[in-house]
Amino acid sequence: MVAWKEQGVSRALLDEVNAWRAQNPIAAGGRPVSPVPFVYEGRTVIEGALAALLSGEHLLLVGPKATGKNMLAANLAAVFGRPVWNVSFHVQMDAEGLLGTDTLRDGRVVFRPGPIVECAEAGGFAVLDEINMARNEALAVMHSLLDDRGMVEVPGHGVVELSPAAHVIGTMNHGYAGTRELNEALASRFVVLRMPELTESALLSLLTKGCPDLSDNGRNVLCKLFLALAEKHAQGEISSRAVDLRGLRSAVRMMQFGVAPWQAIAMGMIDKCMEEEEREIVFDVVRLFVGEGDSADGFFA
Repeated sequence: MVAWKEQGVSRALLDEVNAWRAQNPIAAGGRPVSPVPFVYEGRTVIEGALAALLSGEHLLLVGPKATGKNMLAANLAAVFGRPVWNVSFHVQMDAEGLLGTDTLRDGRVVFRPGPIVECAEAGGFAVLDEINMARNEALAVMHSLLDDRGMVEVPGHGVVELSPAAHVIGTMNHGYAGTRELNEALASRFVVLRMPELTESALLSLLTKGCPDLSDNGRNVLCKLFLALAEKHAQGEISSRAVDLRGLRSAVRMMQFGVAPWQAIAMGMIDKCMEEEEREIVFDVVRLFVGEGDSADGFFA
């Protein structure tokens, strides 16, 4: 929260969050709050997200890859002091995968709660990643949980009520393979926050705070490389596979263990492209910034 104060985020909103935390302490012995590797930057987006959650709304973060959707979701959970249940959606996701199912334990049939039931009862934050990858019929089981009823009937388990401290944050991209339009009934249960594109200043700040051992030159090179790949993606020349902040961070970590920059970037970003033609385009971009014989020493202070 200190980092968000430094960004000029409304003190009144942050005070409201502190008051909310005091009213909603975490139960002893519960799932711990997860630390966050990066601090999301963007005052307007942060204030909108805080206001939505303080209002009791569920939040849908919409935007292309590398706009910090999951980073913001993790930051919000940490600021509100809540444990997180991350659910990665896919086309095979069904109601049992969300709510739970019966299983055998010590020769008896018992109910094994799914992540949504666990989160609802514990008052956590459920982060539904790529929510528009799942079939609408699978998501329909959440309608009553996310509206004013705040409950869901789970066969064999009974009624599960949503804790007042629990929130659901969905993330989604438009137009990616396997995605679909959200059913209107589900979409109406969220407030939508569109994520802005990552800027050079924001990326430099992320690299400064998330990879503090990088030199000024190292940060600048990696920032320009990443933004050049993002531009290629925006122009439709490459897919989003290489435009990967997690991959960039992974490359930096490997470089710290002596892996040559070219190899580290190939492993973290380039080789995520499956098509040879696409990989060649990405290779050409990388060559503008990193030489195949460059040493990692030049990237660190």
